[in-house]
Amino acid sequence: MSRWILNSPLDVNALLQETEDPGSGALIVFYGTVRDQNEGQPVNGMSYEAHVSMAEKVLAEIEQEAIQRFGARRVRIQHRIGALALGEPSVLVVVRAAHRAEAYAASRYAIDELKQRAPIWKEEHYVSGDSRYLDGVPLKKDE
Repeated sequence: MSRWILNSPLDVNALLQETEDPGSGALIVFYGTVRDQNEGQPVNGMSYEAHVSMAEKVLAEIEQEAIQRFGARRVRIQHRIGALALGEPSVLVVVRAAHRAEAYAASRYAIDELKQRAPIWKEEHYVSGDSRYLDGVPLKKDE
């Protein structure tokens, strides 16, 4: 079972338990959820696809980078794939750090880097019956 990419509902309580740390005084939880509109178009759902093995590698790297760059003590990222309804979480980022400044910085870094680097693609489904893939991350050959 994947630690980072799941085709079942995300469980924030499991990530909170996994990241428990008595040395952390700050906890940031970011939920990204499916919203009901984008660019003025009513949305009724979203589908996510990923190159799972590559995405897992990228998310694991981002977790470690957030720890190293910002002094966070624990960072966990999970992303959902498959069909999601309005309001369902598509991504979770859990960060624990000694202080809030480090936790906020690590959390923001994690979600921003995920959006830029992870090979995860989303297709919006509109109330009109149309759908379209949003701009995603192009696959790059390792240099």
